[in-house]
Amino acid sequence: MPVPKAELHLHIEGTLEPELAFALAARNGVTLPYADTAALREAYRFSDLQSFLDLYYGLMAVLRTAEDFTELADAYLERAAAQGVRHAEIFFDPQAHTARGIPIGTVVDGLAASLDRAEERYGISTRLIMCFLRDESAESALATLEAAKPYLDRITGVGLDSAEVGHPPAKFREVYEEAARLGLRRVAHAGEEGPASYVREALDVLGVERVDHGLRCMEDPSLVERLARERVPLTLCPLSNVRLRVIDTIERHPLREMIAAGLLVTVNSDDPAYFGGYVGDNFSAVGEALGLGEETLRELARNSFLAAFLEDDEARRERYLGEVEAYVFRGGE
Repeated sequence: MPVPKAELHLHIEGTLEPELAFALAARNGVTLPYADTAALREAYRFSDLQSFLDLYYGLMAVLRTAEDFTELADAYLERAAAQGVRHAEIFFDPQAHTARGIPIGTVVDGLAASLDRAEERYGISTRLIMCFLRDESAESALATLEAAKPYLDRITGVGLDSAEVGHPPAKFREVYEEAARLGLRRVAHAGEEGPASYVREALDVLGVERVDHGLRCMEDPSLVERLARERVPLTLCPLSNVRLRVIDTIERHPLREMIAAGLLVTVNSDDPAYFGGYVGDNFSAVGEALGLGEETLRELARNSFLAAFLEDDEARRERYLGEVEAYVFRGGE
């Protein structure tokens, strides 16, 4: 069994494997523009973030019913459990579904049917984070938050994802202020393809508690010092960074330098069906490519639980941290 860990940067729509996509397409009468699963996998070659998003949103057409979302989440949780995940904070993109005529309630109810039994079936505790698409309008984000209000007992926080460049965090100041008023936790993608200044903006304007990606903070030494001092978690996704050409090779990933700078970094999978690996695969990849020792891998696992939104269950957090400390490494992870 791999080292116990939390996954904090995972888009549930990004766990749609080709086999499930074709099965759901057949069930829902959707014709995919690919001959078979092999042809679809061949399409998973991306030049940048936008080329990925084009395929990512197109493939969502197969997700129609609550049952579809339940199956999607179950498939992820089964894989995550096999890779040592004990706690998962799962992103979903309601605007990508409501734009297709799928009510937000269908999405939340379908995901909840899986997450409500995740601990019993897979040994994984869960949280659900609703993301706003930053390349949509701020008004659309506000309308989405309003539509989600009947389901906030199921939703822990809000996030911000999709195409980053040209869509600074400040665009969403109002919706994040409303989310804070509603008691929702706040995270945002920043500093992946966008500049380090987007990370500052996410902190200062949106009041985020975690930064998703945040790689480009390393271009701003004063920002790095602040992130380290304030212990702001960064949810890194190494294999994603390579697949989207943010970083040329896994060997050039700045993870080691970020740890040395005192940053509270975690390792996650992002959209694992598209990027070549789930969270355990990301641990293994950076461990091997960067020559990370057992104590560094243990620190990354420890960080994942420290960064998790478990303030309502500190006993659980301590239990998970105890599992990390007791873990015996055998050949890599």
